[in-house]
Amino acid sequence: MSAALNNIGAITLFVEDLQSTKTFYQDIFTLPVIYEDESSAVIKFDNTMINLLQSSGAPELVEPATAAGPGTGARFMFSIWVENTDAVCADLARRGVALLNGPLDREWGKRTAAFADPAGNIWEIAQDLP
Repeated sequence: MSAALNNIGAITLFVEDLQSTKTFYQDIFTLPVIYEDESSAVIKFDNTMINLLQSSGAPELVEPATAAGPGTGARFMFSIWVENTDAVCADLARRGVALLNGPLDREWGKRTAAFADPAGNIWEIAQDLP
């Protein structure tokens, strides 16, 4: 019998400036840092942890693959379901977060907006449209 691969426990993001990225996550998501050392900080969401790892530590984790560097473009996007995209965007703006796009009504039935953390990782806010 094979093990089920259906429970994401942590996502590791490679970041160039650990301190500013950690501060961003604490300020924007108001979530606790549950572990921290000189090269990483782990932020706890409901059932997933985001590990912010200093990019210099990435090669040993992914070798023989290579870790892409900053400025190479978006590599993925996180989506957070919300009740009211516009209200969340207004709150983000009050906290100094610039949106990349949105809020926009999408043809697939969501109202979305996107922003980036200091390391360039993209986050999307999305609500279901009636």
